[in-house]
Amino acid sequence: MLKNTQQNNRNAGIDILRGFSILSVILLHCLIHMPLKTQFLPTALNNIIFRSGYYGVITFFVISGFLITSICLKRWRNLENIHIGQFYRMRFARIMPCLILLLIVSSILDLLHVNGFVIHTTSLSEVIFSALTFHINYLRIKTGFLPPNLDILWTLSIEEVFYVFFPLICLFIRNRVYFVLLMCIFIVIAPFSNVWTSNPAWSEYYYFSNFDGIAIGCLCALISNSFKFDSKKLRLILFSGMLLSSLILFFRHFSYEIGLTKIGVNTTILEIGIGLMLIYMQRINAGGTFWTVPLRWFGRNSYECYLIHGFFIILFSLTLFNKAESDVHVLLLYTLTVILSGVTGQLVSSYFSEPMNQFLRRNKVKANGNAAALDCETQENIDSIVSS
Repeated sequence: MLKNTQQNNRNAGIDILRGFSILSVILLHCLIHMPLKTQFLPTALNNIIFRSGYYGVITFFVISGFLITSICLKRWRNLENIHIGQFYRMRFARIMPCLILLLIVSSILDLLHVNGFVIHTTSLSEVIFSALTFHINYLRIKTGFLPPNLDILWTLSIEEVFYVFFPLICLFIRNRVYFVLLMCIFIVIAPFSNVWTSNPAWSEYYYFSNFDGIAIGCLCALISNSFKFDSKKLRLILFSGMLLSSLILFFRHFSYEIGLTKIGVNTTILEIGIGLMLIYMQRINAGGTFWTVPLRWFGRNSYECYLIHGFFIILFSLTLFNKAESDVHVLLLYTLTVILSGVTGQLVSSYFSEPMNQFLRRNKVKANGNAAALDCETQENIDSIVSS
């Protein structure tokens, strides 16, 4: 009964965006660790299909900021009324069970010296400490690549550090204008932090390089919940969002040629486009079609798929990839990675992360009937990966 309630209250459009994003992340990591022997597709199409993973992560950041802000507004009406304890508990219940499970499994594999899972650039204890204190992105910058099953945690660090301060900002900056101004500062800082450094790792993985996506999601949620839009304005918002997103996703060479990438605003434009699309999706909340079922399925389990897919990539890259005789075989490995990540993600979600999510919230649910109803509606929509 609870599962049906959650499914009925999901936003199909947001799940589709998540589905595209998690697939783009998985395919990029497949390409990195199991490269194709030839580029059989035109360069533009090859980049869209196999090299959009970072943009997928950016999309997750925007969705995360949008959903968190929307849920806080629905729960407490105004951001300045946010309950800091409930907010942190909500984030802990969703994020930590799967993160701790991943660290336990990864630690066992490292201690057993299983090929592909051994940490060479630093110690296991430092990785665990960095992951649990949300600065593994800094460790990633300092030491270089970690095994793929751990390397993906840099995105979680960025998102959760933002949410450590989010309720504090809401409580102490009670003026909505000042809150908006602070979010705009995050947005303005990001392109400069991307351009004013000679270290690509610093520009890609540091906090202020990525806070803009979450901040744009927060602002778009405020706009969506503060203003009324008729159908004509909503169509214009959707068209504008799709246009901006397409400019970066599908015409990235053109955006590079006109200088958007060089000055570091290409991701900002994508984030604004995604934010506008989210406004439309929240206000319309149309049901998904039969053809979008696979994407929505991956979107529902995107957090679990994100944490899991690195294990399959390591396994296949060390066993079957060297036996692949052609790109057809390599693409079959990509397909197998995607399918197994999705199926395992669904199993983990159904039998571990969601039961743990509900268990960790149970006392609050018993104490407040309205909060319980809201939890049933939103607890799956609040997660993101956050998440490449």
